[in-house]
Amino acid sequence: MSGEGGNSRSITTNQTGIHEKLDELVLRYQQAENKKPIGAHTQAAFDEACAWLGDYRGPLILDSCCGVGESTARLAEQFPDYRILGLDKSAQRVDKHTSYAAGCDNYRVIRADVNDFWRLLRQSDWTVARHYLLYPNPYPKRAHIQKRWYACAAMADLMALCPYVEVRSNWPLYLMEFAQASAHYGLASTLSEVRDDDAFTPFERKYQRSGQTCWKLTCQPEESE
Repeated sequence: MSGEGGNSRSITTNQTGIHEKLDELVLRYQQAENKKPIGAHTQAAFDEACAWLGDYRGPLILDSCCGVGESTARLAEQFPDYRILGLDKSAQRVDKHTSYAAGCDNYRVIRADVNDFWRLLRQSDWTVARHYLLYPNPYPKRAHIQKRWYACAAMADLMALCPYVEVRSNWPLYLMEFAQASAHYGLASTLSEVRDDDAFTPFERKYQRSGQTCWKLTCQPEESE
């Protein structure tokens, strides 16, 4: 699914404000150790990424939940001196990347479970300079709070990877919660509207063509503000 059309429905939710258990969940997972076994297919994907990186020891840029990888290719063009890794769990979406590929060799789009990949990357000696989460998993139902990145075990690994995180969404409450969660890790957040000419993914264009406003949240250390 490319997401190029303009018939996307707006997010509906039974949650009217910041979830009352958000801080409790963030603190619980911040202090816990994730002992879940790493999936074999993601370990293989991580090994593939390491083989591609080879002797390179410069900074990485991570594009998690990259879908068809258009955003990954655009980041590769924007940051030619970096290596860019695009990650998505869907083989179908990753296989469609050829339609969006850029003519540069400083990036790869890989199928992997980002939860496991983040843990493996955290344990490695690679340096991540920037991390992009462009239209990840909102799970708007109030009962599904723990399926959102910032309210589950993955948040500790996500925050440990990199001091600069950019998240985009068409659901402002998701970004407000992400900002509140990231503050527990010492990050300050800035929220801004995405201009029509700054759409970075097929889905972002689809949302905008459907009359929806898209938002960008930038999180970075408080002292850099």
